[in-house]
Amino acid sequence: MRDQVLHYIRDRKLLKAGDRLVVAVSGGADSVALLRVLLELREELGIVLFVAHFNHQLRGEESDDDERFVAELAYQHDLPFFAGRGDVREHATSNKLSMEHAARELRYQWLTELARDEKLDAFATAHTSDDQAETVLMKFLRGAGTRGIAGIHSLLRGDIPIVRPLLKISRKEIERFLNSLDQTWREDRSNLDTRHTRNRIRHELLPLLERDYNPNLRQLLAEAAEVAQDEEDFWSVTIAAEYSQRHARPRSLELTGLDQRHVALQRRFLKRFLDDESVPADFHLIESLRRCVLGETPAVNLPGGWVARGKADHLHLFPPAAPISDSTGSYQVCLLVPYACWLPQVRLTLRATVVSPELANNEPPGTLLCASALGPMLTVRNWQPGDRFRPAHTGSEKKLKELFSDKHIPADQRPLWPVVLSGSQIVWVRGFPVCHDFAWVPGSGDALRIEAWPAEAAPGATQIPLPVSK
Repeated sequence: MRDQVLHYIRDRKLLKAGDRLVVAVSGGADSVALLRVLLELREELGIVLFVAHFNHQLRGEESDDDERFVAELAYQHDLPFFAGRGDVREHATSNKLSMEHAARELRYQWLTELARDEKLDAFATAHTSDDQAETVLMKFLRGAGTRGIAGIHSLLRGDIPIVRPLLKISRKEIERFLNSLDQTWREDRSNLDTRHTRNRIRHELLPLLERDYNPNLRQLLAEAAEVAQDEEDFWSVTIAAEYSQRHARPRSLELTGLDQRHVALQRRFLKRFLDDESVPADFHLIESLRRCVLGETPAVNLPGGWVARGKADHLHLFPPAAPISDSTGSYQVCLLVPYACWLPQVRLTLRATVVSPELANNEPPGTLLCASALGPMLTVRNWQPGDRFRPAHTGSEKKLKELFSDKHIPADQRPLWPVVLSGSQIVWVRGFPVCHDFAWVPGSGDALRIEAWPAEAAPGATQIPLPVSK
């Protein structure tokens, strides 16, 4: 194990002679093994070691015992020791984070501040090949692309670099190494709690896949992450120069010839474009943008209320539209089919779903629109005085104001009441049957369902890709 770690550090250029390195030690087997192997390698590497422990205060006396254990370990090897504490539960509650996320955030924040204050060059964490396999599988299940499948990086550059020298070492190897040294470690019972996703993957899913499908799965996942990391590094260098030329103006990407490039390059340029504007994007959103680049759709709704529009060989990003009037809170946004948009003024999510003819036949009359009669982009806005609408199966068109009165909709709710337009025609109003002239009838192909869902979601989750119902 010593030789493997030494080779990995040198191969990945994780450390250099003279580095002052703080080792994050929780007291568990992985972090204790990291400290012990670096102790054996410090003269050969020419590094200076420090020990840090962050007490999450989640397990009462057990957490304090972990801190004492690590302090004693540092004392035994004559190493400087630093201890930090944080109220993880309070941080999780106040910031609406999972306990695991809150603990990691506080821990890394403290380690970074410690390294900066003590003028340390980097800090090391004890992520192993098992951690890597779990991370890759978890991200894959959540729909990650190549960047997500790259998993945990051996070197995370930043103000204070983070190095992970054990990413090629398994937990079995770590336990054998510690046993050979007669070195004890602490066990964290929370690692057995299968209410946490990572623990379910660790204790249930991975063992099942190894038993029934491939006994070498952990190694294969870790290797896949290493390949993905190297390919991500290659792509970032490959597109950097050309991208800077295409992105010469803020919120604008020059498209000349991009439609002739390989689809992989198209996706990379578009993902980089959104990353630069801090707009989150998944596969479906990138594909929608590609349709815009190829001229198949004029605009794309983006998370947070942003809109992308193609015009004259450029893709332009438009920020979330401000209310038409601050005093009224009026709004007007695009709704692409099939997607969803978030209306913060009324705390609703409007969702457009394509429904197959087979399923449409089972829906009540007047609830679905004829998809072929509508364009790929609809407009959502609030009711305006003078708006007229004819619900399905009614005799004639009437003012919405009269329809609101008939339905006893409170007067204070009417000004922001959502309506959906195709061109200049109102085709859907919340709480009413769809427009008579656009209602779906058997034999007219796919149908379109528009639904309003009360949602307390943050504006960052405005777009939901939805497949055609089968």
